[in-house]
Amino acid sequence: MDTHIGSVDGPALAAANGTVGCPASAPGCPMASTPAQPAATLTAGEASLGRHLARRLVQVGVGDVFAVPGDFNLTLLDHLIAEPGLRLVGCCNELNAGYAADGYARARGVGACAVTFTVGGLSVLNAIAGAYSENLPVICIAGGPNSNDYGTNRILHHTIGVPDFSQELRCFQTVTCHQAVVTNLDDAHEQIDTAIATALRESKPVYLSISCNLPGLPHPTFSRDPVPFFLSPRMSNKMGLEAAVEATVEFLNKAVKPVIVGGPKLRVAKAGKAFVDLVDASGYAYAVMPSAKGLVPETHPHFIGTYWGAVSTAFCAEIVESADAYLFAGPIFNDYSSVGYSFLLKKDKAIIVQPERVIVGNGPAFGCVMMKEFLSELAKRVKKNTTAYENYKRIFVPEGQPPDSEPNEPLRVNVLFKHVQKMLTGDSAVIAETGDSWFNCQKLKLPEGCGYEFQMQYGSIGWSVGALLGYAQGANNKRVIACIGDGSFQVTAQDVSTMLRCQQNSIIFLINNGGYTIEVEIHDGPYNVIKNWNYTGLVDAIHNGEGKCWTSKVKCEEELTAAIETALREKEDCLCFIEVIAHKDDTSKELLEWGSRVSAANSRPPNPQ
Repeated sequence: MDTHIGSVDGPALAAANGTVGCPASAPGCPMASTPAQPAATLTAGEASLGRHLARRLVQVGVGDVFAVPGDFNLTLLDHLIAEPGLRLVGCCNELNAGYAADGYARARGVGACAVTFTVGGLSVLNAIAGAYSENLPVICIAGGPNSNDYGTNRILHHTIGVPDFSQELRCFQTVTCHQAVVTNLDDAHEQIDTAIATALRESKPVYLSISCNLPGLPHPTFSRDPVPFFLSPRMSNKMGLEAAVEATVEFLNKAVKPVIVGGPKLRVAKAGKAFVDLVDASGYAYAVMPSAKGLVPETHPHFIGTYWGAVSTAFCAEIVESADAYLFAGPIFNDYSSVGYSFLLKKDKAIIVQPERVIVGNGPAFGCVMMKEFLSELAKRVKKNTTAYENYKRIFVPEGQPPDSEPNEPLRVNVLFKHVQKMLTGDSAVIAETGDSWFNCQKLKLPEGCGYEFQMQYGSIGWSVGALLGYAQGANNKRVIACIGDGSFQVTAQDVSTMLRCQQNSIIFLINNGGYTIEVEIHDGPYNVIKNWNYTGLVDAIHNGEGKCWTSKVKCEEELTAAIETALREKEDCLCFIEVIAHKDDTSKELLEWGSRVSAANSRPPNPQ
């Protein structure tokens, strides 16, 4: 499987200075792999809080910080710019800067954004909440008020007009795993280091506020290069691990046709390779939950597709739901992933493996058991059983292809994705926006090494524009293909300009069908119709002759194939924006089914009191 950019097992966080960050799960792994060197003594100008933070970011693998300037963070931005190996990527708004840090963390293992106090912090909050839901280590840095203003009765600008500076902090407390407000130099180094280390260890965002008058000040704690991080690995309780493996082996070995299903928390557990090792050892058929697509290889012979209840890959749900035992590794069961709670699964047949916990059937449960260790140990002891896979092969019928288009026939969405499939290679990655792109991209068969990202748990429309910016900046050895609906694009379109400034060569398919199609299929109303834009004209205006950009508007298959050929060949070094005109009712069959079931779940009447 792909163990490089975007790997679920924790990509090497290669920094510009040659240091390499290691996943927290690696035994005794320091955050630098270079030979130990005597710490360099720094000049007073270099021995500042701002430079310490910048060096720490580079050391853990952050090469780009996505930022929006404001008066409270300007001095800090000066110090970030001054650090070799750290690029400051100016974004059009804070929401997109947060989405970009989210995408960058998916590609590189950790991301960072920098905003100003309250007006910037509350704008980026939604993106940080999304990163929290997806278990992504994002370091959100806010420039805070002058340290002398804390504890006074002063009212500052960029606030709600009360002398209480804790509003921003209190908002971030529920969507970050750690918060630090730096208002003095004495413990600033400790607060910064704790925040960054916690983000890496917990694989969640952290909030770091730094008073605007501190970044340029020296302090003895900053006078030498910082000691490399050393993150203590989380280890299983050995007795608990042995008991969990023993109970699971007994459970699985007596099953007739067991299966395995991978979930999205494989990423945070860094257990992708261990999952595949278990598949190899067991011979079981395996599937992935929709939000785990791209985390394990789809080229393995025992892969049977996406398990998504009623909208699963053909023949996948039948195999999973008819099994007499199913092991779910890192699942998230919510109303979306369960298609309105319509799974046909039984708890007494399920083994649920979470990053640090295993539950076997209706019990027992084993805590302090690390998923990666558990799957590896299980692979050594489970009996090979290919029954479920052989059943799958017996019932499997290859999928049909969309009917051929007539000359100049209006382009159908299934024809679009037939051609997107042909574009994919191991040097590609796919970003799928919330909406019908979820379902159409889910059906893509990913070649070995092809990245794939979408935000299912939080499902914030517009996420993909910023995430594409960040992912492409972090995964600069891949050409990223983004599939974005017109409604979502209108939320965050501005940062196409930042992609151009960063000289990115992604390919954006803008699917113009005149509205919020996913909402239409859940519950329709006039609010789902949006004002149509000339999207190629908009991108041309943003381009404004600066940078490399190429746009095309396509209405039929002939125009689509010509546009793709141009994007892959003549314009391979350009940001390519292809607007696809589609009928407003042209949706995947999976969205029709899913929308009706989610609608039914949403509209359940209150239970009697």
